[in-house]
Parts: sequence; structure tokens; C-alpha cells
Amino acid sequence: MKEITVQELKKMMDEKADFQLIDVREPYEAEIATLGAQLIPVGTILQNVDKIARDKPVIIHCRSGARSANAILQLEANFGFDNLYNLKGGILAYAREVDNSIPTY
Repeated sequence: MKEITVQELKKMMDEKADFQLIDVREPYEAEIATLGAQLIPVGTILQNVDKIARDKPVIIHCRSGARSANAILQLEANFGFDNLYNLKGGILAYAREVDNSIPTY
């Protein structure tokens, strides 16, 4: 599985790179802390395949990286995606290593 570090994500955000950022956490988690991603909870990801870009990098994140990894495995196996990247360490790593103003929970 392809991964991206939180530092690489920050650089892409700063450079306004063309990519899609998807958060597979639950809505209540996104209310606590967000990176500005499109929210598609992991339990609904297979029903929302049409919302996932195929023509640019798609970075998928969750709290720690486990749910997003699971979502990527399902999407690659069932729909043939080859442009998905797991955010290594999830939003917890982003808060710890890039922006400590993001609340951790």
C-alpha cells in the first residue's frame, strides 16, 4: 500500500497541489478535529466510490491510519483504484508532528 507522511501532506497543502483528501472517520470525530478533508465514513466508502477521484492522487486518512488502510484495501480490490495513498499515522500524527493546535482525542 502506498503511504504519504504528514510532512509530505503539509507540503502538498502549502503548494496547493491537485489532490483529493478524504477522511474516513465518523462525523462526530470530524467535529472534534479536521484537516479540511471530504468526509466519507469508512462504513459508507464502498457506496460512495463515485465521489473518489481517479485522475489525481487521493490521500485517505483516519485517526491513526488503520481504518484508512482498510478502506484503501477494499477500494483497490473491488474497484481497481491505483491512485490511493494512506496518511501514515493519521490525524494523530499530523497533530503531533505538523500542527499541535489540532485537538487529539
